[in-house]
Amino acid sequence: MISNRRQFFCVAAGGAVCWPLVHSLAGQAFASEDGQPLAVARRTSWALGSDVSMVALHADEATARAAIDAAFAELERVEQVMSIYRPDSQLSQLNRTGRLDRPHRYLVEVLREAEDVSRRSEGAFDITVQPLWSLYYEAQKANRLPAADEVAAARRQVDWRRVETTAARIRLHGQGTQITLNGIAQGFAADKARDAIQQHGVQHALINTGEIGALGRTADGQPWTVGIQHPRRPSAYLSLAKLAGRSLATSGDYATTFSPDFRQNHLLDPHAGCSPTELASVSVAAPSAMTADALSTAIAVLGPARGEELAAQLPGVDVLLVQKDGRIRRSGGFPV
Repeated sequence: MISNRRQFFCVAAGGAVCWPLVHSLAGQAFASEDGQPLAVARRTSWALGSDVSMVALHADEATARAAIDAAFAELERVEQVMSIYRPDSQLSQLNRTGRLDRPHRYLVEVLREAEDVSRRSEGAFDITVQPLWSLYYEAQKANRLPAADEVAAARRQVDWRRVETTAARIRLHGQGTQITLNGIAQGFAADKARDAIQQHGVQHALINTGEIGALGRTADGQPWTVGIQHPRRPSAYLSLAKLAGRSLATSGDYATTFSPDFRQNHLLDPHAGCSPTELASVSVAAPSAMTADALSTAIAVLGPARGEELAAQLPGVDVLLVQKDGRIRRSGGFPV
């Protein structure tokens, strides 16, 4: 299970909320661009610590449903490998012993991506932040914030360079090192679900695992459009994003908070030991959901100026940033 850090509102033409719309249309037929009727299959569930929704369009409804079955099987596989809450997951085993032989290839792939983003962001993205997160979580249960000496002790256990990854073995170096994949695994799961759906011949689908992946278009031929949650108004969306071959992820200070004023939340700066102070919300459009997921966390920690600089270095990456004072910054290619 992975903490849900964001919410998307999927909207169709005319501004209607798309999940209820698709639910009401499930099993009905629509025409594709070549005039071939398309049936709609849809499923919602709970996975990876988040509400998960998928919709697939195909000429054969049974094929669309089989594609969604395969996508949900991928989510279960990802969770079994990477959940920090399942004691038998590979991630839990690694955190307990500091070593994992014969790791699943999915775990190796995610750890290598995490290492790349950590290096690019100069450690702003750091999967070894788990000791800090645990400290804040335990302090919250006692209705307090951690003391400075507690934060300093936890920070000494955080360093992304302590993770050694090969195809044959993963090692955690240093005393107390533990990792969490909460800032990258949901995106990876969306990518794997999208791959599974495509492998069944489905060309039009929308995947929401907490991060968004899209294929093709909606039932009425429009681009898949998602509304990004406003960081201070839970029932409102900040902006609409039209997805055309890219994925979308958002990290915000509002989803899991350790103080009522949002100042301390689940987004933790590995260097400072507390939450970053400049951004309330970061949305990233990128070629893969895994990349978008990791970058949304990294940029939230880096702040607007350095975050925009990082995004500009990466092909196909654009950002929508909301500062704590409500000002909005957007790169020119963000798909609004």
